[in-house]
Amino acid sequence: MPATSIFSVPPGLSHADRQLRRHALLRLGWAWLAMMQVMMFAWPGYVRHDGIPPDALATLDWAIVLMNWASLALTLPVALYSAWPVWQGAARSLHRRQAGMDVPVALGIVAAFLPSVHATVTQRGEVYFDSVTMFVAFLLTARYLALCARQSVAPRHGRVQAWRHARLEIRRRALGASADRVAARFVAAQVALALAAAAVWAWLDPAHAVPVMVALLVISCPCAMAMAVPTTLAAAHAAAQPGLDAQQFRALLAATRRVAGISLYGSLAWHLLLTPLALAGWVAPWLAATTMLLSSLAVAGCAWHLYRRYRALAAVGCAAVTVSVVP
Repeated sequence: MPATSIFSVPPGLSHADRQLRRHALLRLGWAWLAMMQVMMFAWPGYVRHDGIPPDALATLDWAIVLMNWASLALTLPVALYSAWPVWQGAARSLHRRQAGMDVPVALGIVAAFLPSVHATVTQRGEVYFDSVTMFVAFLLTARYLALCARQSVAPRHGRVQAWRHARLEIRRRALGASADRVAARFVAAQVALALAAAAVWAWLDPAHAVPVMVALLVISCPCAMAMAVPTTLAAAHAAAQPGLDAQQFRALLAATRRVAGISLYGSLAWHLLLTPLALAGWVAPWLAATTMLLSSLAVAGCAWHLYRRYRALAAVGCAAVTVSVVP
């Protein structure tokens, strides 16, 4: 039976791809579990204010210290295990002297994690363990969606089907190269802007330097842009069923290019819209991570709409062929 969604494991998937999918799911699951628990531990720090009676405030401060240490214990495996592909990707990008999408992610994790460790040990300053775990969990969610979409494209048999999927692969390579150029330029500019903003805020108000830098680095992660082409083309591959006639397939090719462009430049516009707000200190790191997930889900939604539309046309075509051959 063919796969019914991108989360169904294709029957012909290799052992290496199955292992890749399994490890990605394990990293994702741990990141989400840790994120939910760390957000609960961060709650005492959110409700603390100087208007609380002194005896209750002392108890609350003791609880905050305890919760910070617990959050550190949960965040450390997220940063080391769940985010391991990020460190690998950043190392490869730096080795090639390129600003890949993993570089700002790694910088964002380091910029939020190390000050949080220092604040936990010295018991002074803000901690961002919830932002770190949220960032990693949302990032891995977007990447898992893209991985499932790529693996859901199974080889097709038949001369016409093979030709159609070859045409889609040509379109994927062309669109992917264009998307990579756009994402690389955006990442390089955004990382430079984040470091410059941190220096300016360190001079104006040091308390805002780290949050602003982390928020900008999180925004600079082009997860949605990186998903735009793979998810759209995976949807087009899945929708290119025998029921589509030649004219409908040409329309699918045009729609694929259009949807990929909308997803790519729409996510870029979303990032650029958030940038001035983050520069002003109005976007907290956790909010930046949430907006990153929303943009990635929007890209996945556009691809799903493309799939549903042309899969329905293919189903109508198959039904018409079946009726015509039945006496």
